[in-house]
Amino acid sequence: MEKFDSSYIEMAAIWARNSYCRRRQVGALIVKDRMIISDGYNGTPSGFENVCEDENGITKPYVLHAEANAITKVAKSGNSSAGATLYVTAAPCIECAKLIIQAGIRRVVYRDEYRLTDGIDLLERAGIAVEKID
Repeated sequence: MEKFDSSYIEMAAIWARNSYCRRRQVGALIVKDRMIISDGYNGTPSGFENVCEDENGITKPYVLHAEANAITKVAKSGNSSAGATLYVTAAPCIECAKLIIQAGIRRVVYRDEYRLTDGIDLLERAGIAVEKID
């Protein structure tokens, strides 16, 4: 475990509090050369109302995950996520795992398990270092 891992995961947890989602708030940071180059939390796309769940408490299908928000945010910036580490408060789903692979992120550090492990399995299959920390 790298020296700053616990600090970055704590910062991702703080960032998760910005989410308007009621079911689960997730935060993500992309770090490269010990600099935070992007951040994200789960929520609706820009311009949509900040309501993540429908009247039955089900997450709306267009809600973006924290990892997707961080990756698309870095894409709009002048930074590259190639070789970076992603810190995320929940294990990535398979859809986010695909984005992580394509973004060139080389390491993922997460805190909480997700009900499915297919995202973690895909990251490991792609040769990305994956670590769970408390």
